[in-house]
Amino acid sequence: MTGTIDLNADIGEAEDADGIASELAILRYVSSANIACGGHRGDAASMRRTTIAARDNGVAIGAHPSYPDYANFGRRSHVIGIDISADDLAKSLLFQIVQLCEIAASEDAVVSYVKPHGALYNDAVGSKIHADLIAGVIKRLDKNLIFMGGPNSAMERAADDADLSFIREGFIDRRYTDDGHLQDRSIDGAVIHDQAARMVQARSLAQHGTVITATGRTLSVNPQSLCLHGDSAGAVETARLARADIEAAGLRIKAFSDVRAFA
Repeated sequence: MTGTIDLNADIGEAEDADGIASELAILRYVSSANIACGGHRGDAASMRRTTIAARDNGVAIGAHPSYPDYANFGRRSHVIGIDISADDLAKSLLFQIVQLCEIAASEDAVVSYVKPHGALYNDAVGSKIHADLIAGVIKRLDKNLIFMGGPNSAMERAADDADLSFIREGFIDRRYTDDGHLQDRSIDGAVIHDQAARMVQARSLAQHGTVITATGRTLSVNPQSLCLHGDSAGAVETARLARADIEAAGLRIKAFSDVRAFA
């Protein structure tokens, strides 16, 4: 097998020394980094630290904005118009992404894509309202920014409607439902903890574009990028093993965006 695939990680979320060290170590193995930019975690110092490390490792940088919901780590779903207004959410997302873009520019780096975090991501999988709002914010900021999200989702359709490039993402460490989306974290087994099971899923996604769902069904996902969560136990080892396994299968780990594309 020949070809390339991106390997990304959600990082910039750690607040203790061990967590920070783990996140920085992950950057030795991934090709793209989704950096938290203040909504669920992250501040100017963490964004700068993570941006510099990504730049120095030749890793593409993406903004990882969320609902402005630090208390719940951005994992509480919001109904637009009830829990938060469309205008307030758009302003928050724009502020988060711009803040990271400005920090990156000051460090001779560039933000090349946007991937929503947590509940915002999950809400935008099926909600046209959420997905269109995110796509609108991205296009308003820079039409060259790439939108990363779930395959066959409202996000992919919103990106197409907004004439934005879209990258389909698959998850190494999360279990899927039969409709092709992530199983709710409240369900036992939704997060894959076993490294061997993570590697089975990584190889299946990378080599065949498929995943075995929670019910045992083989589902076609066809991702262009594979994600691991930087805050999950064993994340550094997952990154190392995933890169080794994918490369052993004949695929090259390569960012889907040029690290300096918009500089």
